[in-house]
Amino acid sequence: MADEKDRFGEKIHQSEKAREDQWARQRDVELLEKIRQKAAAAMHCPKCNSALTDKVHAGIHLQVCPKNDGAWLDAAALEHLLKK
Repeated sequence: MADEKDRFGEKIHQSEKAREDQWARQRDVELLEKIRQKAAAAMHCPKCNSALTDKVHAGIHLQVCPKNDGAWLDAAALEHLLKK
């Protein structure tokens, strides 16, 4: 009987741990998304200090200066461009 109680208690503990881990993963996803949004909002042109705008050109995601001082892209977009 004691062995059965121990196994039941362990199962409850494992269930609680799984819920806690799931909550922590979800919280990490939410925090990372907030960080990404802040980083995207904080990007400014190094030349004129204007806020960069998002633009998709020929299937490539760019950050573009509204005063046409330049455009910036991430490594994945550059890789995609080089393959073309």
